[in-house]
Amino acid sequence: MILSLVEQHPERLDGLFQALADPTRRAVLGRLGKGPASITELARPFDMALPSFMKHIHVLEETGWIQTRKEGRVRTCAIQKKPFAAVQAWLSGQRAVWEARTDRLELFVTTGKKKERSP
Repeated sequence: MILSLVEQHPERLDGLFQALADPTRRAVLGRLGKGPASITELARPFDMALPSFMKHIHVLEETGWIQTRKEGRVRTCAIQKKPFAAVQAWLSGQRAVWEARTDRLELFVTTGKKKERSP
């Protein structure tokens, strides 16, 4: 199901990886892996203005990595599991492709024979 979603909407996978390309956003996800946190708590370790930090939060939220909710004056962020499953499915598919290729290369190098591909 997740893989078919990624296959049908490759731009979604592009957005997930683009969101991970920034070290600030990766750090935010790392912190949220320990549990939900307020925007203020998440912004504390970074040397940037709150509006700049909020741009990172918006990217993470738009790509589905996090969900935010507001209670009173406090906005709390929580990590979402679906993007991890989509990335995992894509990486598993890539791993299978590359393992098959390296297995064929190993066979060729060690025996000098080309293995027939199965359909």
